[in-house]
Amino acid sequence: MSTYDAPLHLDGALVVRPEYEIPLAPHTPENAVSRRLSPFARMKQSAAIRKATIILLTIVAWQLYTTLDHVNELIFPTFSETIAALVHSLSNGELPGRISLSLLTLLESYAIGLGCAGLLTIFAVQSVFGRDVLSTLTAMFNPLPAIALVPLAMLWFGLGAFSLMFVVAHSVLWAIALNTQSGFLSVSETYRMVGRNYGIKGIPFVYKVLIPAALPSILSGLKIGWAFAWRTLIAAELVFGANQGSGGLGWFIFENSQNLMTANVFAGLLVVMIIGVAVENGVFQVVERHTIRKWGMQQ
Repeated sequence: MSTYDAPLHLDGALVVRPEYEIPLAPHTPENAVSRRLSPFARMKQSAAIRKATIILLTIVAWQLYTTLDHVNELIFPTFSETIAALVHSLSNGELPGRISLSLLTLLESYAIGLGCAGLLTIFAVQSVFGRDVLSTLTAMFNPLPAIALVPLAMLWFGLGAFSLMFVVAHSVLWAIALNTQSGFLSVSETYRMVGRNYGIKGIPFVYKVLIPAALPSILSGLKIGWAFAWRTLIAAELVFGANQGSGGLGWFIFENSQNLMTANVFAGLLVVMIIGVAVENGVFQVVERHTIRKWGMQQ
């Protein structure tokens, strides 16, 4: 019900508007503001279900290709044979030991590369000379493939864990430093002025102003550094494992390839992919969801 006050004409006469009522439309599913989504629509909105569907379709295509075309198992084993080899390698304890050795080396190397990248980037934001040092070193060493340093690492550190850590840390260092520096340079002058107005200078200015504002670029660098480190470690272990006679997951792949146990090779490669997906979805996406997405810095 809507009632209007009676306005006056210029001549003073009152004009009375009639009261009226607008009937509401009946509530039906067609004009409802919100309605319950169908199970299929809810499935489409779930990223986990969409990704699982992609993986399932890949597995089905793999199994159908190797089964229907009668592909030689020494060249391309079926998915079921690969899973059987994976279960056998896990049950006899060989593969868990290889995985733990690789992950331990990876975490140590990643921490070293991350620490060096942090020091270089902090030095770069303190002065123009530091920025020139970081940009010059990045331009020199970032295009250099980490695996190309394997001969030098073997010469300097021998056939041990230090050689692996040196090669992997090199692949991590420049990717993280480059993305972090790019993120720091993209921080708006408004944020910088706010920090200066509060009297924040030096190292506190980096972790109180620059790092939160440049967090999307920093996380992107961390993910790129992780991917570089993981694949560099596997490639380096193929070489170091062949020389040492022992090693991690890369040596497991190399050893089985030499013995023509292709199903075990595919099992090792499958483990590499599973760990990569687990870290991407279980670590980095969780951090993004609780930081930059929560803060509205990323869709």
